Amino acid sequence: MKRIPNALTVARMLATPAVIVCLFQDTLLGQGAALALFVVAALSDYLDGRLARMLKADSRLGRFLDPVADKVLVLGTFLALAFLRPELVPWWAVAVIAARDITVTLLRTRAEARGQSIRTVPMAKLKTMMQLAFLITLLVLLTGSHMAGVLGEAADGGLASSALFAALVAVVVVTVVTGLWYVFRSELIAPPGS
Repeated sequence: MKRIPNALTVARMLATPAVIVCLFQDTLLGQGAALALFVVAALSDYLDGRLARMLKADSRLGRFLDPVADKVLVLGTFLALAFLRPELVPWWAVAVIAARDITVTLLRTRAEARGQSIRTVPMAKLKTMMQLAFLITLLVLLTGSHMAGVLGEAADGGLASSALFAALVAVVVVTVVTGLWYVFRSELIAPPGS
């Protein structure tokens, strides 16, 4: 039972290629499947943490893998969307998000190699929630754009909206701020055994 949280975390990483394959199917079914898989994977992020606390299965491996799984899911989806729809997800935004995530992952890896861990700051959880919310919104609109009638027109309007770009900019800004937080706040590093 105590392995379930880590199994969910690994499943979230394994779901990412399926999301990407579905995104490349430019049909209602493909986009809808990508949306459904992404939402399930995103929900597993909440569920694995909750189960780890309930089952008292918190571990250093889990604390390391959980943010890595988030990054794999989010970055993989952002990269696919930048390739497919660069007018909606420009490459500069993905490059900034990727640079932040790679930097934080390297910091975590170095800390783990020294027997330490880096605590997750609340703002980083907000960053993840914002990234997931943006991607889910975008996937809903892309799915809706394949529908006929009013729903399709509304989705097309949403995709052309400046609000979508403003939301992406907000996501990038929060992502950068949290990355700088990890780089410059040494008190986030917990000593061995803590």
